[in-house]
Amino acid sequence: MSRELIVLTDAVLITCVVQRGVADAVVSVALEAGVQGATVFYARGTGVRQRALGVLGVTVGAEKEVILFVVPSEQAELIFERAYLAGKLDTPGMGLMTMSPVEKMATYVPHEIVERFTTK
Repeated sequence: MSRELIVLTDAVLITCVVQRGVADAVVSVALEAGVQGATVFYARGTGVRQRALGVLGVTVGAEKEVILFVVPSEQAELIFERAYLAGKLDTPGMGLMTMSPVEKMATYVPHEIVERFTTK
C-alpha cells in the first residue's frame, strides 16, 4: 500500500452554530441531502443578543452545538439552505451559519475513486 497524498480543492466548509439539541436535526437533513459526514461539538456562546432578547421575554440559551460540514462546491448551496431551515435559523436567537471556501484538504480517498477521476 503506497502512501500518497490526495489533495481536494473544490470544497466548501459550512459551519453551523445552533442551540443545544438542534444539531441532530441539522445533521440528519444534511446527510439526506448528500453530505458524507459531519463533526459536531459543544460550545458556549454569549453576546448582546442575550440581553436584548431577554428583555423581550425570549430566552436564548448559552449552550450551543457547532456543526462542521466539508462539502463539494456544487452541493454547498443546497446543503446550506437545508441546514438553515432545519436549524430554524430564521428565528431570532437560534444561531448562525457561515460558508467558506476550502483552499485544500486531504483525507483518505479509495483507490477506485481516484482512478475514476484521474483516467478521464
